[in-house]
Amino acid sequence: MLRMMTAMKLIPVLSAACLFTACAGGGNEPKITVVDDAGSQAGEPGVSVENIVRLDQAEIMDWVDEHTIIVSKENEALGKMSLAELADSYPRSLYLYDLDTRKYTLLKQQKNTHLGGAVLSPDKKHLIYAEYSLGDPVYAVMNMETKDAFRLTGEPIGGAASAKWADSATIVGTAYSGGAYLATLDGRITAVGQLDETGLYIVEKIGDTLYYNTQSDASLKALNLATKETSSLNLDNVTNVLPSPDGRQLLVLQVNGSQTTLKLCDKSGKVERTIAEGTELSGISWSPDQRVIAYGLKADASGAAVKGLYLYDMLADKSTRIAVDVEPVTSAWSPSGERLVYAEWNGKPYRSGIVDIDYSLRR
Repeated sequence: MLRMMTAMKLIPVLSAACLFTACAGGGNEPKITVVDDAGSQAGEPGVSVENIVRLDQAEIMDWVDEHTIIVSKENEALGKMSLAELADSYPRSLYLYDLDTRKYTLLKQQKNTHLGGAVLSPDKKHLIYAEYSLGDPVYAVMNMETKDAFRLTGEPIGGAASAKWADSATIVGTAYSGGAYLATLDGRITAVGQLDETGLYIVEKIGDTLYYNTQSDASLKALNLATKETSSLNLDNVTNVLPSPDGRQLLVLQVNGSQTTLKLCDKSGKVERTIAEGTELSGISWSPDQRVIAYGLKADASGAAVKGLYLYDMLADKSTRIAVDVEPVTSAWSPSGERLVYAEWNGKPYRSGIVDIDYSLRR
């Protein structure tokens, strides 16, 4: 279990998953919720790719709007890093990148510090990002209008070991002091008293429920914050949980030996569908309307590693490979769901891609 958990840790500071698979639908007929897509019928194909544009030397992380993305890249204006171990690199700063003009606008910089792991709140008004050089990252929250920021540090948590949006006004994560915390946009941080277990690995919040597990016990559990009751979801070896945009379903990543499986579950943990299976899965994300799931797959074929980027259409129950030799660590959908960005990192400079999606049969 320790080996499995270690493999899922930050690669500098990306929120992570693991990688790939040839898809298999199966089991009982699932209940699929597609937001604002009442005209579509189950079984319709129609998801394809119009174009992919590469963006080298940059890590694309999230969308501000349909034409603007948030990017982390080296900032030569700050001079090289002062630490001897990093002296060959420049600090990585956050930029806004206009897809129409192809111009960068500086968003946030910090001397001798890499900035990355940026994720916008659902309402796009605030940004979680990470500061790091060597060692563990420090998470911070920035107001996108004023550019004011505060760190997720201090009492009662010491510091945030992870940070995710629970909703547009609430951050949830694990604390270095042990247990879980909730934070608000005014900088108030509260420890979750009912969840003080050491070695917490996953913490996700949907409504009044916290989903969690630990490094020593990777089975997924749920804590009801209103009733204080804890229940098991009967899902073992869980390494990632991704709530759907409407909060009604979960994507659950499980590792069993050399096999990784991505499953669609309801909030109680009932498995509704297997999305993908393979050696590794990574870069997983929901489209805004919940129709399509993007993921990276790495699998063994005749003794060779095969990797690529896939789109799984929930209505057609079908995966389509849209890029070969791609190993995404993150992916994110545009507000319309008609574009997808992904970022890769394998010890070399980041490279990213911008994918235009065609939903011709949905319109």
